Amino acid sequence: MGAPPQLTPEERARALAKAKQSRLVRAGIKSRVKSGELSITDVLELAKSDEAVAKMRVLELVESIAGVGKIRAKVLLEKLEISLTRRLQGLGSRQAKALAQEFISPSPLTRGKLIVLSGPGGVGKSTVAHELRRSSPFHVSVSATTRSPRFNEREGVDYHFLSDEEFDRCIKEDEFLEWAAFAGNRYGTPRKAVEDALRSGKSVLLEIEISGAKQVKAKVPDALLVFLEPPTWEELVSRLEGRGTDSPERRAARLALAQEEMAQAPFFDKVLINQQVEQVAATLIEWASAN
Repeated sequence: MGAPPQLTPEERARALAKAKQSRLVRAGIKSRVKSGELSITDVLELAKSDEAVAKMRVLELVESIAGVGKIRAKVLLEKLEISLTRRLQGLGSRQAKALAQEFISPSPLTRGKLIVLSGPGGVGKSTVAHELRRSSPFHVSVSATTRSPRFNEREGVDYHFLSDEEFDRCIKEDEFLEWAAFAGNRYGTPRKAVEDALRSGKSVLLEIEISGAKQVKAKVPDALLVFLEPPTWEELVSRLEGRGTDSPERRAARLALAQEEMAQAPFFDKVLINQQVEQVAATLIEWASAN
């Protein structure tokens, strides 16, 4: 292979200026996609005549779509058999058509999918829910509870913290999709936010206890119930015993309850082992799309 061409200072300056301008063009395109001003179809059309757009990576474009995030973008490209390093100019006509089809807005009559994630205490349900809230198009329902917030929990993000009187009123006015008592406190899923999201075409994740999951299945038969298991029983024990917020008596009670909860797995539609949070999240996104 011969030596690379030697550029004059003027040629090097022009090349650097062109590269900078191309980056600015691509950044502007991603910003307009995120805001909804441009669709995937619009960008694919622009790529036919604009060299800077044509050289944009497909993964980079998909990640810029509002509500998609890095995990779903990778899952989607793998499903469409598009390399994570492929640029728009390298897409075949079939791949381009399939990519555009993925982001056609749902019909007002198309409901989203309801996925219920449950499992024994300490298995990592909340961590999975946080990951999906951060990096996926899921609407992750925020439960209400009568227990006091932990030091790292925020109102409206981790839970809606209600008094016993407020919780009683919500039960009376049928504002919960499900509710249950657990470890001396009550937990419930606000109905309206879930139904609004489903009607808008969004998939919804409920991260709730097992008794609540059974209530949801009775009310919404097409809900997909997913049971999250620990890699091993020993690891679950280690997690529960390592919680600094529980007394020794509470930890013992949680271990006994976890044994009972593990026996409930056959009731669920799917079982996932929580080896890696990102993989669990990716699988839930795939199931939401497929079911």
